[in-house]
Amino acid sequence: MTSITDPNVSDRFTSAMEEIHNKQLKAYGEITDATTELCQSHRQFVKSALDTCLKKCKDDEMLFETIQTFKRDLELKSAALKEKRHAITDVISEIEQKEMQKDDIIQKIEKLKEEQVKRKELIESQNKANKDRLRNLQKARLVFQDHLGMEIRTILGKTQSANGEKLQFVFRNINPSDQDSAYVVTMGIKEDGSYQIVSSDPVLECLPVLESRLQETNNLPAFLANIRKEFISQARR
Repeated sequence: MTSITDPNVSDRFTSAMEEIHNKQLKAYGEITDATTELCQSHRQFVKSALDTCLKKCKDDEMLFETIQTFKRDLELKSAALKEKRHAITDVISEIEQKEMQKDDIIQKIEKLKEEQVKRKELIESQNKANKDRLRNLQKARLVFQDHLGMEIRTILGKTQSANGEKLQFVFRNINPSDQDSAYVVTMGIKEDGSYQIVSSDPVLECLPVLESRLQETNNLPAFLANIRKEFISQARR
């Protein structure tokens, strides 16, 4: 058995320890290098990840701002569209009202046309009736003025029922004691074309009855003849 005091053994032990120590130093160096490389790689990864995250955040912020901008634009467009819809509704309502007014105006025009036709027919009827009355007046004038001394006067006046010109029939040769004494009946024509007796001088109590008969028969000469009879009868009392 070799003695530990042998110089060769000591040298070999020292050499072995140095070799082990060198191996450990080499292994430690390799571990250190690997750790350093890993740290650098980790730093690069973290930096890359951080840059990526920052870029993603910026992109997200830009996207959010874009979305908000689109949202605001959409709200503005929606508000404008709503206003346009209200405006269109108002225009449609106004058009409908004008259509209703148009229909109402057309109805009124048609009604006015009908009333105008009726008024024209009434005027033509009144003109015909007035012509007939004028002929009767002319006949009465011939009979009473030429043969019985009656005078026909035209006067202007106004009553509640008859307006414009009035006719006065002045009878003479009524009172035997005063042949020139005047007995007067005043009459007019109402809007409907009928006769209206305004007054008589002297007053005849039967005048309303004679007026009613005149309106029924439209016979003016007979009416004037009856008036003359009543005046003569009253003058002889």
